[in-house]
Amino acid sequence: MTELMIDAQQVCKSFGSLEVLTGIDLQVPRGEVACLIGPSGSGKSTFLRCVNHLEKVTAGRLYVDGDLIGYRERDGVLYEISEKEAARQRADIGMVFQQFNLFPHRTVLENVIEAPVHVKGTPVATAKKRALELLDQVGLAHKANAYPVQLSGGQQQRVAIARAVAMDPKLMLFDEPTSALDPELVGEVLRVMRELADDGMTMLVVTHEMGFAREVADTVVFMDGGRVVEAGTPAQVLDNPQEGRTRAFLSSLF
Repeated sequence: MTELMIDAQQVCKSFGSLEVLTGIDLQVPRGEVACLIGPSGSGKSTFLRCVNHLEKVTAGRLYVDGDLIGYRERDGVLYEISEKEAARQRADIGMVFQQFNLFPHRTVLENVIEAPVHVKGTPVATAKKRALELLDQVGLAHKANAYPVQLSGGQQQRVAIARAVAMDPKLMLFDEPTSALDPELVGEVLRVMRELADDGMTMLVVTHEMGFAREVADTVVFMDGGRVVEAGTPAQVLDNPQEGRTRAFLSSLF
């Protein structure tokens, strides 16, 4: 069992002639939280989507829990795996997006049990029991029979987190999970994420919430122009950045 949950080695990604990632090296140990910060367009979300093969890397290698993501290597040559195999890898990686992406025609409970039942084959009764436990954890057990339209944005995002955790992932990816929320709803989502981190979940989080990064992250990674400019502990990167570009970005926030 590898100690690294994420091991990115010179990961590059291009869209046609546009180079979005230019050789990302990033390691996230099991049980740790890494926060990606940086300006819009720096490649943070693209890198996150490469981790579960929603985007295909152009070059380099990306491993999750020791498994090469999206490809099989033979004699030094990479061969893309089938979509079915990619979906199997993806089932072990939870992802929470900016938008909540809940099924509008299904109740909260039905949203949470959908993937465990239909992807992992979990018995419905078992999935419901687990879903109610998770909804209780995120403070929404009383909304189990409500529909997404009846929930606030913060409540919908907490349901989205419960839905991802219901698959028992070994890694959770968060793509700016609070950016679509009204400011007063941000705290309730960050609380749930803090509890996940406290429970030992490995997390890679794209965020603009510097307070969350400072409090929860083991590593803060500042990206700009498709590359890692600086990485270290929150104290190192947020309080004592060594790179001028990092300092300029942080000064623009405060």
